[in-house]
Formats: sequence, C-alpha cells, structure tokens
Amino acid sequence: MQAIGASELIINDHGAIYHLNVRPEEIADTIITVGDPERVAEVSKYFDRIEHTLAHREFITHTGYIGQKRISVLSTGIGPDNIDIALNEIDALVNIDFTSRTIHDQKKSVSIIRMGTCGSLQGEVGVNELVAGTHGLGIDNVLHFYTQENNEEEKAILDAFEKHTSIHAHKIQPYIATASAGLIKHFTEGYSHGITVTCPGFYGPQGRILRLPLKMPNLVDQMTSFRYGQHRIANFEMETSAIYGLCNLLGHQCLSINVIIANRVKKEYSKDMGKAVDHMIQKSLGIIADI
Repeated sequence: MQAIGASELIINDHGAIYHLNVRPEEIADTIITVGDPERVAEVSKYFDRIEHTLAHREFITHTGYIGQKRISVLSTGIGPDNIDIALNEIDALVNIDFTSRTIHDQKKSVSIIRMGTCGSLQGEVGVNELVAGTHGLGIDNVLHFYTQENNEEEKAILDAFEKHTSIHAHKIQPYIATASAGLIKHFTEGYSHGITVTCPGFYGPQGRILRLPLKMPNLVDQMTSFRYGQHRIANFEMETSAIYGLCNLLGHQCLSINVIIANRVKKEYSKDMGKAVDHMIQKSLGIIADI
C-alpha cells in the first residue's frame, strides 16, 4: 500500500496530527465534540479522572474516564469547515498507521456525539430544551467535495425540502445525512427529535438582519413550515450536517445533541444559557457513560 504523503497527512515532531495536536493513543473510542473551547473543561469536570489534556489553536482535547468508560471531549470551533478538519483528523488517528503512513486493513468505528447550542424553528420546542437530530440537512458545501450516496428516505426528504424552499434558485445545493440509529435510540426521554439544519454562517444564513439585506428573507419561515411525512425541521446551527455526512462516509457512529438557546419563532432567548448547557452536559453524559 502506498504511503500517504507528508503534505497530505501532517504529523508534527512529537507524533501528533497537526490541527488537533493529538496522538493515536490519546483519543478515546467515544468522542464528544463541542464548538466552544471553554466548554471542554465544562464537560471533563464531570470525568472521574483525566489522562490527557491537549491544545492547538481552537482545538482542545481532554481524554479521561467516567467509571470504566473512556471518553474524549474535543472542541472544534465554529462551522462546518472546522468539522471537515476535526472529523478527518479523528478518523486518521484511529484508521491510519502514523509510522508507515498507510491505512489499517481493519477499519475502526468510533462514536462521535456533538453537544452544542442552537436555535429552535418550532414554537413548541422552547428555550433550554434538548434536541437530538434525526438528520443533518446542510445548506453549506462541505459534503459536495466528497462522493456521497443517499438512501431513498434521504433523497425524498431532500427533494421535498428543495421544492418547498426553491433554494436551488439561489445556487444553493443542500445535502442530507442521517444520525446513527444505534445512538439516537438512547436519547428519547427529555429530548425532542427532528431534522437539524446546518448553516454556513450565523447572520445572513440564519436569517438575521443587521445592516445587510437578505436574498432569501423567507427561508427561516420556510424551514419552520417544512414537513415531509412525520419529519420536520426542529432546529438549526452550524456543525451537524458535516458531522453526519463525514461520519457516515467514514463508517463512524454519529449523533448531534443541542440545547435550544434561542427560539426564532417566538423571538425568545435563554435567560441562563450556562445553566441550560450544564443540564445538557450532565444529562447526556449520564447516558453516554452507560452506552
């Protein structure tokens, strides 16, 4: 097998992959991703012990244990472009031999669970509530750089969304990927389920107007009103679709859990975001530790 070139797989002088600054033995098989680097410590403070504390740029990783369960928590920063870095480097850590620079014959599958914040697109899904995304529907472009095959349900949801929003008229080609059934089944009580839309920005792409007018002023309302069978769009944020798409392509298990900090239908914002995030962390860690 041909070795992967030094310019393609960048390994630093102490054997860690470039952006994450993590060596293969320093990452667990269960990985929690968070956007905010400061949130890593807010998660790992509930670990019984911490083995590794690593940092490079916005990528901070803590690996430790809850009981016998080894878990890593990793900050990705904001946006699907950073997810492209984080997910590919996580996969490299578990599926590429850093000495020979060759891909392992036996591929390893890890569980990657996002804990993030988001905006609700349904009036009844209120601030401080938790959402587990059944699908990630991306209006960014990360997955268009990879070869993706959708199943029939995914194709049908995507086709219905495109017709409902006429988003193609604005030269946007959405994509969709599905959460792992083996993970989402554990997150039912206390979690709403629905499609999570991933946007490539916080202001215009999420329908916010400050000084610049919008080309698609009705897009947020169209997302709220979208239905396909039992499916609806519950929330939107900036990472889920890239996580789902890349995990599915690479053979990993994935789930995105988000706490609602803004209800865009009711124009409400959480009065205590820190408390809401901590509730998400504690509740979800309790489930993750037992999976």
